Amino acid sequence: MTHFPPPAEELRLLDAELRQLDARRAQLLARRAWLVFALQRTQQPPPVALSPATPPAPETAAPSVQNVLLVLGGVLLTLAAAVFTLVSWGHMGITGRALVLGAVTLAALAGPVLLLKRGLRSTAESVAGLGLALTVLDAYALHEAALTGTDGTGYAAAASAVLAVIWSAYGLLPATAALRLPLPSALVAAQFPLLLWALAADAGPYVITAALLVTAGLDVVAALRVTAGSVRITAAVGAYGMGGWGVLAAGWLSLTADGPGAAARAGGLLLLAAGIALGAAWRGPGTRHPLGLAIASGLLTVGAFGGVARSGLPSEWAVPAYVVCGIALLAAVRAGRLPDAIRRGFAWASGVVQALALLWTLPVVTVVLLGPAGWVGRVWSGAPSDARTAVTVEAPWPADSSAAPAVLVAVAAVLALAVRTERWRARARLGALGLLWTTALLLPAVLGIPYVAGMSVLGVMTAAALYVRPATVPAARLTALVLALVTSVSLALTALASQTATLVVLSVLVALFAAASWRASAAPVTAPAALVYAAALASATGAAADWPPAGTALLVLAVPAAAALLAARLGEHRATVPVEIVGAATGLLPVGLAVTDPPLLALVLALCGVIAAGTALRPGRRPVGYAATALFVLAAWVRLAAWDVGTPEAYTLPVTVPALLVGALRRRRDPRASSWTAYGPGLAATLLPSLVAAWADPHWTRPLLLGTAALLVTLLGARHHLQAPLVLGGSVLALVTLHELAPYVVQVTGALPRWAPPALAGLLLLALGATYEQRIRDVRRVREVLGRMN
Repeated sequence: MTHFPPPAEELRLLDAELRQLDARRAQLLARRAWLVFALQRTQQPPPVALSPATPPAPETAAPSVQNVLLVLGGVLLTLAAAVFTLVSWGHMGITGRALVLGAVTLAALAGPVLLLKRGLRSTAESVAGLGLALTVLDAYALHEAALTGTDGTGYAAAASAVLAVIWSAYGLLPATAALRLPLPSALVAAQFPLLLWALAADAGPYVITAALLVTAGLDVVAALRVTAGSVRITAAVGAYGMGGWGVLAAGWLSLTADGPGAAARAGGLLLLAAGIALGAAWRGPGTRHPLGLAIASGLLTVGAFGGVARSGLPSEWAVPAYVVCGIALLAAVRAGRLPDAIRRGFAWASGVVQALALLWTLPVVTVVLLGPAGWVGRVWSGAPSDARTAVTVEAPWPADSSAAPAVLVAVAAVLALAVRTERWRARARLGALGLLWTTALLLPAVLGIPYVAGMSVLGVMTAAALYVRPATVPAARLTALVLALVTSVSLALTALASQTATLVVLSVLVALFAAASWRASAAPVTAPAALVYAAALASATGAAADWPPAGTALLVLAVPAAAALLAARLGEHRATVPVEIVGAATGLLPVGLAVTDPPLLALVLALCGVIAAGTALRPGRRPVGYAATALFVLAAWVRLAAWDVGTPEAYTLPVTVPALLVGALRRRRDPRASSWTAYGPGLAATLLPSLVAAWADPHWTRPLLLGTAALLVTLLGARHHLQAPLVLGGSVLALVTLHELAPYVVQVTGALPRWAPPALAGLLLLALGATYEQRIRDVRRVREVLGRMN
């Protein structure tokens, strides 16, 4: 039979074999690394001889250099001609001046013909630019030499028109038709004649605006008719630039019109701009912005008719007038036969007008919704006279806002009736519902009905949102719940003005939301809301009964208790988690109310601990037990502080005992759990504070008791091979002993001669050096013993 050695001997043999295998593996790995390095050195490619330095590639292409030089040469010649005209002109007679400037201009304009025949197109463009600049100087020289008596602005208008014609003719000649510069330059010159003529004639702002818009219209015609790309780009830039200035001017005139006549003239200018934009969108299907042009045309049309209607209405009805025009534009889109891009553009324009109108109603909506929050700082200061006073506690009522409900109703009607696309119909109807609900919120304040009647309206709206069964669409149900919550919050804040109103309203809200919680779909929202209002009702009831805040805390504490019971009753329902969260949040309120009364605060904390412990008994809520423990400990600490107890053990033992019990249960369930995790926190909670107190305690009672307890803990750790009790108990016992022996050590040290301590230290070092290896083995043995402990 095979002989098996004892377990200790077999373990020693296995350890020896494993050490030999580790040493052999290390040798093999080192040899492998050396071989890899040697192979890499032998497989490196031979160094490649560097080729002679190649010239760097040119950073700039030859055509670019050529264009830069030509442009620079043309600019310099133009500047030289301008200096000659402006500075040296007076040194020559009129004949000489005309001959020199005319000859140079003709030569500059004729030069491109010869250059084009030779194929020098870039040079021809540069010389042509010089010739065009010289024609401008010719016009200036003509005015200074022969037409000094004429009006400068009028002459500039005529000169710009003549130059536009001359440059257009020059660019259309067969010999110069290949040039790209003359026609765009002629279009640039054509931007100024009408505007300058209007300024020269001292025309009013309406004529000047018309000149800008007519110029923009001519640019649009040029952009649509001409095929040359440079001309179309120039015309588009001119149309947007001149048209933009014209639209801004016409819009300002419409907004500042002081009568129907002025508004009609400004509206005519806006219609002219709208017609230009509509023509560009309709006649130019190949353009890139037909939708944007159609939107601009629709907005300008609304601005024109809305401005005329505004001039004859009171100021508060100005925005509704624009909304009516925007809705009429949408009706025209549905009635007429227009291209698809224009129809969509008009629809977008109508939507923009309605969106801007909704923004106009935002201030009054904000005041109605957030204004009642001002009663938080004036609780029960007295009921206001009407609903408007109830919402304007801290903020003033917006001016000209009486027509805001009309705007909201109009936009809601459009959303409900005009949106027929299957994709957007449901969303539009939800939006219409929200706008109608906002209208109902505004009406009590806008009409200034009595305070109680206004609150009644809000209560009816809340009940309607909760109990009128909406469509089966989840978004509709969610919208109704959100509206109910918003309305109820506004109602509760408004009721803070009066004590009776507060109690009645909060009671009604608790009943409404609690009853609505029977529906499973609404319970995740209504049940937490009912708990919040119940906590507010409990606080208000205590305040109305003149109870102190600490006494009210016990009444409010019924709400988290009810939330815990309700959560246990609901089980796996979707409303369980929201109810638990709100219950935990409302539990902070009684704690805050009782903070001024320590004995009652201890009671409140203990009751909160009872609620948390009951919650921890439910499956899946075991971690709440830690919160319950913390609450019980806090309650005990507060109670001890109320009794003026200063002994630290009175505070630490209520923590240590439960912690050790929990650690023992964990070790019983999981024997592999570390003793530091199971017993370390509990032991440290008492031993460390007591150790600090013992070092500062001049008496012998605490050190004796602490030393005895540390000795017991150390013995238990050694008996059960537990590391945490052994280390903590032994450390505390050693420190307590050191504290007790410190006076005697000091006394003995003072009695020894001065040479004795250094001599003793030297002997100790010699002894340690002589037995260093043995001490190291002993330390390793102790470490191994501690390591085998749990």
